[in-house]
Amino acid sequence: MCKETEPKRPIDLSDPKAHDADHRHWSRRNFLSASGMLTAGSFLFDRSLIRTFMPSPLLASLANSDTDRVLVLVRLDGGNDSLNMIIERGNDLYYSARPTIAIPDNNLWAMSPEYGMPLTTSAFQPMWDQGMMKAVFNVGYPQPNFSHFRSYDIIATGSASDEYLTTGWLGRFLDNQYPAYLEAPPTVPPALQIGVRSNLIFRSDVANMALAVSSPQEFYQIASSGQLYNTSGLGNTAHELELAFMRQTANSAFRYAATVKDAYFKGANTTDYQANNDLAEQMSIVARLIKGNLGTKIYLVQLGGFDTHAEQADSHPVLMNKLSSAISAFYTDLAEAGMGDKVLTMTFSEFGRTIYENGSFGTDHGRGTHSLLFGGGLGSGFEGTYQDLSNPNFSVDFRNLYATILQDWLGSEPDMIRYVMGQPFDPINGLVPATTPPIGTNAEEILLGHHPHQGSTDYIDIKYSLSRAGDIRLDILSTSGEPLRQLTQGYREQGSHIYILDKAALFLTPGEYRYRLTTGGRTFERKLLL
Repeated sequence: MCKETEPKRPIDLSDPKAHDADHRHWSRRNFLSASGMLTAGSFLFDRSLIRTFMPSPLLASLANSDTDRVLVLVRLDGGNDSLNMIIERGNDLYYSARPTIAIPDNNLWAMSPEYGMPLTTSAFQPMWDQGMMKAVFNVGYPQPNFSHFRSYDIIATGSASDEYLTTGWLGRFLDNQYPAYLEAPPTVPPALQIGVRSNLIFRSDVANMALAVSSPQEFYQIASSGQLYNTSGLGNTAHELELAFMRQTANSAFRYAATVKDAYFKGANTTDYQANNDLAEQMSIVARLIKGNLGTKIYLVQLGGFDTHAEQADSHPVLMNKLSSAISAFYTDLAEAGMGDKVLTMTFSEFGRTIYENGSFGTDHGRGTHSLLFGGGLGSGFEGTYQDLSNPNFSVDFRNLYATILQDWLGSEPDMIRYVMGQPFDPINGLVPATTPPIGTNAEEILLGHHPHQGSTDYIDIKYSLSRAGDIRLDILSTSGEPLRQLTQGYREQGSHIYILDKAALFLTPGEYRYRLTTGGRTFERKLLL
C-alpha cells in the first residue's frame, strides 16, 4: 500500500498557499482524469463531456433484485459545518468559540431539550415530528486527512486514511456478487448520479457502474429525446458526417436512454420544489424516476458550496435551507404515491469544520461531521456522541454506517460486509429498518427448468423468464463448470421464452451436464441429463 504524509492541521485561510495548492491539485488531477476518459468511453461534443460508464455487477444485481428499496445518497460537497447544522443548546463553549457565526437559541427549532436546528431548516421539523429523520453524530475516521480530495477518496472507497484504493465501497460489493454483468448487462441503469464530479463510490475492478449525468439539463435532454445528441439536420460534408457518426456512437453507448425516457414520462412530480435550488431539481428528477418505476436502486446527488472559509453566516444558512426544502419536497412527492417507506436518503460530507471560527468569519477543515437519514418508518432520534468541543474527534466510524446500510437496508451478508470494508465493522443496531427478505434471494424463477419437447425425444425445451428485457446467454457446461457449448445469445423481450435444444447437434456423449442462463448481471444454473 502507498502512504503519504498527512497534514498536521487543517488546510485553512491562515495558510492560503496550502489551501490554494489543494485546489490546484484537484484541477490538475481532474483535467488528467477527464483527458483519460476520452480514451475510455467518453466523447467531447460542443464543449460538453459525455461519460459512458458500464455498470458494475453489484449494482446490476440491485436493479433486478427482489427488493423495491431505494437508496439516495446526498453529498454535501466541501466539508459541512455540522456544529451549525445541529446545535447543542446552552453550550457556552460553542458561543464563545463562534462569536460571529453561532446560531442563537431563539433562532432554533427544538429537536429535543439538548439539541436544535436553525430555523432555516424548518422544513425538517415535520419530518422529525413524524418519525422520518435521524441524526448520526460526528461521523469520521481515525487520523483524518484534511484535503478535500483525499478525504473524499477515503470515504468513497471505504479505506483507512493511509490506504489507497481504486474501487468504491459499493463497487466491490456488487462486483464480487454478480460477475456476469459484462456478458449480459441489464437495460435499466443500476445506479444513477447527477451533477457529481467523482464516481469513485461506484467504481469496481472491471467497470464504473453508474449512469453519470453531468447536470439536470443533460438529463432532461436524454429524458425528452431518448438520446443525448441531436443527429438530425447535419449535411454531407466530411465534418458533418464525422460529427454525425460520433454523435450516433455516443447515443448508442448511452444504453439506458430509452428506459430512462420511459420512466421519466411515466412518473410525475405532484408537489412543488423550491426554485433556484440545484439539489431540489436533482431530487425532483430522482422522485420522478422512482415513481415511474425505473428500477434503479441507488442514486447519488450533490449540493455544493460547503467549503465555508469566509463569511459563513451568509452562505451556510442558505445551504441548510436548500437541503431541508429539497428533501422535504422529495418525501412529500413520494408520499403521495405511497412510496416514502421504500426510500432511504443519507447525507454525507468529506469532513466537518473547526470548532473556532477564523479571522474571515468562517471555519476551516475539521474532523467529524453529522450524517442525516430520512425515510418513512425510520423513526426519530440521535446516534453516536455529539462533538466534544474541548477535544474534537469523531464518534461514529463512517464504515460502521456503511455496514449498516449494506446489511439492514440492502440486505448484505456479514461475510460480504467484511470483504467490502476489508475488516469487520459492526452495523449500528436499529438505525434503519432491516430488509426482509434479504436482497439476492432470487430463488430460480428466472431459469424455470426443462422437459422433453412435445412429440420428439430428440429435443429438449429449456424454459426461462425475464422480468425485464435485456441480453441473455445460454450455455452448456460440464459438471465441473467448464463451458462446452454456447446455445444462444442475444436480446430478449420481457416475458417467458423457450429454447429448443437439439441434442444431436451438441455432439456430446451421454451423461450429466449443467446449463447456465446469464442475464441482468447474474447467472442461473440447473442440471441436465443427456
